[in-house]
Amino acid sequence: MNSLLHFPKGKGSVRPFQCLYQNFWCASFVLPNVITFQRHFEAKHKDIVLASQPKSGTTWLKALVFSVVNRSRFGISDTPLLTSNPHDLVPFFEFQLYGSKLRPNLAGLAEPRLFATHIPYPSLPECIKQSDCRIIYICRNPLDTVVSSWHFFLQKAQLEEQPGWSLEEHFETYCQGTISFGPFWDHMMEYWKVSLEWPSKVLFLKYEDLKEDTVVHLKRVAEFVGLPFTEEEEEAGVIEEIAKMCSLKTPKDLEVNKSGKVALTIEFEDKSFFRKGEVGDWVNHLTPSMVDRLNSIIQEKMTPFGLEFKTC
Repeated sequence: MNSLLHFPKGKGSVRPFQCLYQNFWCASFVLPNVITFQRHFEAKHKDIVLASQPKSGTTWLKALVFSVVNRSRFGISDTPLLTSNPHDLVPFFEFQLYGSKLRPNLAGLAEPRLFATHIPYPSLPECIKQSDCRIIYICRNPLDTVVSSWHFFLQKAQLEEQPGWSLEEHFETYCQGTISFGPFWDHMMEYWKVSLEWPSKVLFLKYEDLKEDTVVHLKRVAEFVGLPFTEEEEEAGVIEEIAKMCSLKTPKDLEVNKSGKVALTIEFEDKSFFRKGEVGDWVNHLTPSMVDRLNSIIQEKMTPFGLEFKTC
């Protein structure tokens, strides 16, 4: 796409450069897909879009929401999650659907249709923002996200036979805001503000809260998408079953996620999406000066607007 030549460029996490497009940084090989998606996607009122930054709990959220929405079709014993990676069941717009075809045929998908994206809220197509479709956003403490994304992008570099880079280099990119789909603070704050102004449109979840009490937040998700759990389901332990099925340990141990692969523009081993998933793992990687710097960004960009994160 020749138009890419006109966008400002910066050093990317894996590829030689990223493009600054509509005030966010996007890998050059993904940007054509983003633009195609923006131009051609047609939203339906029942659509559910899962939004996040990379390595913020996206895979887990996909499994949870898929299970909630499809619980009348599949039980725990025959859920497609036993044989398919969550990314195949809830595909990304910019990596999967619009990464291979100009206009993918989405008409045959069961409703409500489930999609995912890392694209910032202002850059979503107007048909998503103006329709009745719902957006569920998950964010994670940036201290953990920067560590998790570093591990993930290291694997990505190995797949593409590119040299690795240090945590310090990755941390600097993250703090400068030039990470994919960054700056991270703008990404979070844009969805956060919409969730406050239009709570029926955007449900804002924190990874840490979801880990602390999955059942409570599964109820919130079910109510938000218009499929609340019945009293009978609650008494039968359906919510707890979904939480257990989708916990990090269960998908990680499934054979499909040990040996399978997911094509997100480039091919990833399924196990790449399941690491520790722990809250507070940053204490094992970040220096005190790194923590201070990132906390300063959080306090400047987010705290004044009410978005805060628990610390260890």
